[in-house]
Amino acid sequence: MKPIIHALVGTWFICSTNFPMWLKGDKINPTFTYSLTTKNGNTNVLLDEVTYQKKGKTKTLTGFDYPDPKNASAFVWRGKGVLSLLRSRWSVVLQDPNGQWAVIQFSKTLFTPEGIDIISRTPQLPAETLDYIKAQIANKPELASHLATMHELPIR
Repeated sequence: MKPIIHALVGTWFICSTNFPMWLKGDKINPTFTYSLTTKNGNTNVLLDEVTYQKKGKTKTLTGFDYPDPKNASAFVWRGKGVLSLLRSRWSVVLQDPNGQWAVIQFSKTLFTPEGIDIISRTPQLPAETLDYIKAQIANKPELASHLATMHELPIR
């Protein structure tokens, strides 16, 4: 399997989540697009663009994901521009060997609770794949508590 930073490059759809920003319903069709970039001399940085629709308009939140030197599957997100004061930690906790889906866990910040997202290269995952991923989440004590608050996101 290729290094996590390279495996993340491209666009991902959020299929299931417990992140309040996506569950409120006013921000729809969220995606993450990661591309490799160089920032402050560091060549292993991801440009992180979160795109969604709100009231018929496309909105984008942009930041940079810096690898955690102590954990190869963890990152520190730092916002770009006005968002540069914001930071959050996240990590890939489960990953499809074929690169079609992943589960990311994000830490609590001043503005957001801790949670998890199931992300996929396609807007929806087959029900049996989603069931398999949720069974894997249930087998990890540090993740299992999130299952009760997770919801699939509709494609609109």
